[in-house]
This record gives sequence, structure tokens and C-alpha cells, in this order.
Amino acid sequence: MSHDIRIKKGLNIKLKGIAEKTFSDLPRAEVYAIKPTDFHGIVPKLTVKVGDKVKAGDVLFYSKMNETVKFVAPVSGEIRDITRGAKRRILDIRITADKEDNFKDFGKKDPKNLDREEMTNHLSEAGCFPFLIQRPYDIIVDPSEIPKAIFISSFSTVPLAADEAFALQGQEEAFQAGINALKKLTDGKIHLSVDGNQTSFFDTTENVEIHRIFGKHPAGNVGVQIAEIDPINQGERVWVVKPQDVALIGRLFLTGHYDATRVVAFAGSEVDNPRYVKTKQGVKIEELYDKYIMSSAHEMRIINGDVLTGKWVRKNNFLGFYNTLISVIPEGNYYTFFGWMPFTQNRIFSMSRTFFSWLTPKKEYTLDTNMNGEDRAMVITGEMEQVFPMDIYPMQLLKATLVSDIEKMEKLGIYEVAPEDFALIDYTSSSKVEAQTIIREGLDLMIKEVG
Repeated sequence: MSHDIRIKKGLNIKLKGIAEKTFSDLPRAEVYAIKPTDFHGIVPKLTVKVGDKVKAGDVLFYSKMNETVKFVAPVSGEIRDITRGAKRRILDIRITADKEDNFKDFGKKDPKNLDREEMTNHLSEAGCFPFLIQRPYDIIVDPSEIPKAIFISSFSTVPLAADEAFALQGQEEAFQAGINALKKLTDGKIHLSVDGNQTSFFDTTENVEIHRIFGKHPAGNVGVQIAEIDPINQGERVWVVKPQDVALIGRLFLTGHYDATRVVAFAGSEVDNPRYVKTKQGVKIEELYDKYIMSSAHEMRIINGDVLTGKWVRKNNFLGFYNTLISVIPEGNYYTFFGWMPFTQNRIFSMSRTFFSWLTPKKEYTLDTNMNGEDRAMVITGEMEQVFPMDIYPMQLLKATLVSDIEKMEKLGIYEVAPEDFALIDYTSSSKVEAQTIIREGLDLMIKEVG
């Protein structure tokens, strides 16, 4: 039995270059990397040094604040380099990969035969807890805590989003095994949200409560789904995890190996025949870029993730730990004469009816990175509320966060949000405010002051 949920507010941004539903196997890369910078709030404690040989699944580092949260090698090989930045901050650990993976054996296990303590120890040793993210605060979970529920969103509504059901074809058994394992970590329910406009193997998953979601972006955001299904109250914890990570956990139990296989959508208007690529966690983006990028007269921006929440990277960077999408769009490094006037060529898509994009809702656009505006004061226009479906006043929360008013932040719902929930506000707001950055700083303040 499933429950229908309809999200009325939001905005779909249709970009050219959605990945075609075809798989390409990327040849094994020479170098892979794990980046501690992908894990917010984690101070890494290294367990390896340059020159060490590691197996896939060997621990590379753990959290200095919680030794049970371990981070493991995605491939076997030799530690090639440990890159450091300012104040000797570790930026990445690079591994020169073997021709074939040599796996650390964690042993095949049946999740149904393990109690919570055994399950926690097993997932900790295999480096699986970094896949579990806690709400509130949008940080890696503390394995010793018991969440009131676990949430999984099996689909995404971001521009150029990967189809997770397609990406997990052939991994149905592993996904179910992952669900069975996660069930041991909570006394509550596992909530699985599915796209109400299509059917897939997710609809037949056992040991979950299924919710069919309808609506525009950000309907696929797990934060919006939590607010509709079981809102977070002060002092409560829920955990969230992505579908491909559930399958990775499942493969651990089925094979006894940490199999870091990733299916990545390489998409965007600048990609030659956008497609799904099978690779490994931490692959160098250059491997994808050099093979599938089209020649272009203008500069391009590579985004590790989606265009709303992803990070701008160079092609010599590495796939993010949580990313299943690489987006490539034109760089907007130009100015338009009288660009503030309606009907200029750079205004081809808009939420406002001042322009005509609302007359062609199914049209796909080639959008660049130009902001088409500048920083200005936040004024009450109703723009933010149009794309923010949660029962929260977004502008008031942003203002309270900017002045670090903790009491007001609590009353306005800071515990219920994550930066990604404000991504559309970054895009649509005429104030050009960096809402995601403000909310991330606000959450960090709450961790420090409230805990």
C-alpha cells in the first residue's frame, strides 16, 4: 500500500542534454581519489601513508571526533599521493589503481540474522556509515544513535537528474538486501518515496512504507518529503540515504565486498550524446570529459553534481563521494548590453510571466551560468515562497540566520531544512542571495551552540 503526496509549489527547469537511457562502461582509470572535503564537519585521521598498498574496503581515514565513522578505499592499489591545502588540510587521498580490484573480505551475511549492535559494527568496519546523513544538520550520522525513521528518495527532480531506477537495473536484489540491513538500525519505519508519474521495481520493495510523490522540483528532495510524511521535532533524529548507496550496502552483505561501483549520468548541453556511465567511486572526471565532451567554441563549466547544488570543478578533479551526476553547461562569462531590459536574448527562461517561457512548458533550454543580476537587498516579493513548498517562511529564516538569532531560527524551522532545500531560491530570487551558504552556516551555528 502506498500514500499519494502532491507538492504544489516549485519550479521545473528543463535543460537540454538529459542522459539517454543507455549504459557505457568506462575503462578502468589509472587514479581514483577520496576527498575528505566531501564530508561536512569531518576532521580526518589518516591510517595510511604514501606508498602503502590497500585493498578495496581498507580504511583510509576515520573521523577524529568519532572513530566508528570510517572511510574506505573504493579500489585496490597503491597510495599515490595525499594532497594537502592551507594549514595542511587534507584535500584528497589518491590511489593508483590495480588492473583488477583485490577486495577486503568482510564475509557474506544475512541482515535478518544480525541484531542492531552486530549490524552497526559490520557497517562501521566496511565504511558504510558515511552514506547515512542525519537530519537535522545535514551531517554524517552518529552510529550510536537510533533514528526515529530512515528516509530514501528513489527519484530526483533536479535539472538533468539521473533516473535511479534505470541506474539500478540488475541491482534489485542488492537494493532489497540494503533495505533489510537498514531496517535493523531503526525502531521506526523506512520511508521510500517514489515518482508518482512512473512505475519501477521500487514500487515492490519490501520492509518499507512507500509514498508516491507528485509535483515540481523540489518534490524529489528528501527534506520536502520528510516535512510531508513525518516532520522533525526538536531533539529528534532521522537518517537519509540515496538509492545507489542502499544497493552498495546490499552488495556488502551479498558478496562480502565493498563494491564501490557507481552509475553516473554524464549530462548537459555540452556533452556529446549524454549517457549513463558505469565506473567507480572517486573516478577522475577527466576520464569522462575527454571521452564524451563535444567540441565547442565557448568555455564550459563542469559541475560535480546538479546545476543547483553541485560544485564547480576542473576536469582534473574527482567524482564526488555522493554524486551520481556530472553536469556540463556553457560558461556565462559575457555581458549583454541593456541586459536588464525584457526580451533580451539571455532571458530565454524565467519563472516570471514577463517573458514567454511559460507558454512552452515542455521546451528544453540551453542555459549558461550568468546570474543576470547582482546582489541586492531582500525585499518581500513572494518569489521565495512560490518555489518553497515546506511550511516555513524562507525569507524570515534566512534573515534570522544572517543575524545568528538562534531562538528565532529554532521557531522558524532551522531543524527541518538542509541547504539543498534552498537551491531554487538561489536560482529564482531577484536578490541573488546565496541562500544555501547562509543555511549551511546557520546549521553549523546550531551544531556549535545547541548540539
